[in-house]
Amino acid sequence: MATTGWTPEGYGQVCLLRAANDGGYPYGNSLLVRGSAGTLLVDPSLALIEEDDLPDADAVWVSHAHEDHLVAIDEFAAPVHVHTADLEAVRDIGVLLAGYGLPAETTASLGESLVPEFRLRSRPDAVGVPDGHRFDLGDRTATVVHLPGHTLGHSGLLVEPDGFFYIADIDLTSFGPYYGDQVSSLEGFERSIEICANVEARWFGTFHQKGVIEGAEEFRRRLRAYREVIVRRDEALTGFLAEPRTLADLVEHRFVYRPHVEAPHVETVEARTAEQHIARLVRTGVVAEIEPGRYRAVGA
Repeated sequence: MATTGWTPEGYGQVCLLRAANDGGYPYGNSLLVRGSAGTLLVDPSLALIEEDDLPDADAVWVSHAHEDHLVAIDEFAAPVHVHTADLEAVRDIGVLLAGYGLPAETTASLGESLVPEFRLRSRPDAVGVPDGHRFDLGDRTATVVHLPGHTLGHSGLLVEPDGFFYIADIDLTSFGPYYGDQVSSLEGFERSIEICANVEARWFGTFHQKGVIEGAEEFRRRLRAYREVIVRRDEALTGFLAEPRTLADLVEHRFVYRPHVEAPHVETVEARTAEQHIARLVRTGVVAEIEPGRYRAVGA
């Protein structure tokens, strides 16, 4: 991996540590929240460790249990916090890996690569916090906002009085919402998008690529476009099911990744995503299971 480095950007007392590549995976944009009584580091990223420039912090908070948000957490003496639903995955890398739902051989290979690439270690002393937990930093607070769907415990952070809402991997990219892990949830992700739409803030920050969006109106416009990707996936699946198809057919056709993308996780993500959409389309009567494991759009 090439060194990217990072550049500080200030939003009140929130400092975005913007990766040089704007936080495209495997990098990300970390945050430092400075208060009169302490400093909170949010989602330590690969951009920080490549310059051996880990910032000082009194506490670390990670938005969820994915490797790119947990970089070098064992190198911080400060306590590490995460939503309780993702706590065991931070305490034990084995639990984190199992959450991806990959085949055993792929899981083992992934585990071997994560440690050197992300300096990833289990953090058995990690502290679980619930939705609504408030970090008291003196003259400002940072409140955990549970935003499930991406992972069980995926959460945002609302910093006040600055009015900065960090939404982690609800990243507003054209790729759209990612709910392809074993522990992911399509319906959970949709609920989280609705939660985000109802939060009043001045700035809205993402871990990947988009960085910071200013203004609630602009943020909600982008959030609606992001939500529309889910609708397009439903429509594409329904159209493809004009003829009877199996889950294997759906995976091969690709509804998440473009055909040229090759990676060990692609088939698993395609399958998990298709399963969730198909289950809902069957429940709503748009698609029918015409025989075990074969589906067709109703009226096709």
